[in-house]
Amino acid sequence: MKPKEILVFGASGQIGRHLIRKLTKNNYKVVAVTRNIHQKGYILKTQANPGYLEIVELANFNIEKINSLLEECAICINLIGILFEKKKNYFKNIHTDFPYLLAKLSAKKNVEKLIHISSLGIEKSLDSNYAISKLDGENKIKNNFDRSVVLKPSIVYSVDDNFTTNFMTLLSRLPIIPIYYDGKTKFAPIHVTDLTQIIFDVVQGKVDEQTIECIGPEIFSFKEIILKLLKAIDKKRLLIPLPLTIAKITAKIIEIMPNPLITVDQIKLLKHDSIPTGQYKTNFEIGLSANRIFDEEIEKYSFNWRSGGQFSKDKFLKKN
Repeated sequence: MKPKEILVFGASGQIGRHLIRKLTKNNYKVVAVTRNIHQKGYILKTQANPGYLEIVELANFNIEKINSLLEECAICINLIGILFEKKKNYFKNIHTDFPYLLAKLSAKKNVEKLIHISSLGIEKSLDSNYAISKLDGENKIKNNFDRSVVLKPSIVYSVDDNFTTNFMTLLSRLPIIPIYYDGKTKFAPIHVTDLTQIIFDVVQGKVDEQTIECIGPEIFSFKEIILKLLKAIDKKRLLIPLPLTIAKITAKIIEIMPNPLITVDQIKLLKHDSIPTGQYKTNFEIGLSANRIFDEEIEKYSFNWRSGGQFSKDKFLKKN
């Protein structure tokens, strides 16, 4: 029988850091894989209890190295994902080809369980390269490894995210904010702590479902989320619906930047809701709660974008 070690790909991201804390706190030995150990290693080391974390560098998808890692681990968790392509076929390489490789090698090495993080609502976004690659990755895993569990979260947020924090930065700097599709696209944001608990429950064998849609307790439109973020940072901004043609032209220019705030592909994604589809069960339907309230959670870190920073806390609380 294999040792109860857990192999985590994409360990240095938002979900990975929270998951490492959760797993090591509960006495699981974690092998965390990162592309740059010198850049990310010191961050990962602060997340784990001493002696429960091993950090491995994997700059490319070396089959021999992955085989060796799977040999020693009972459970494999894939958190790797990107929001935009730096080069052509990056989405396919990361979201489709790598999960397929993991599924094939996990079956060969008789891994107990493969947990893969995908995305909610991508079934209808078939004009998006991101969505196509994610959906193909899900199918590759399911077709090649029958002990896999695919988790499909909506927006995952926290103080470590690239969603609420980026938008708070944007909202604090720009007087006018463009809104796509009239801001009607719906989301079911889930806090990273709740998603981490769901992953942990899967690790512990509390789940029989092969695919789970992971959502928080509330559903908001994109415009509602922006208004909530504005309230949290105590700002007022003009929200302007942007015609699709102009939005795509603007995004085409913006996506040239190293870390673009919006791309043409992401505009295509925003056309479709990221809420339960009915195709799979949600975490609530199988008894896994996610109870953190969006307003309450963003309040804990939104002061970073208010005038006065942390010194604005008392004043803001009295005002509200």
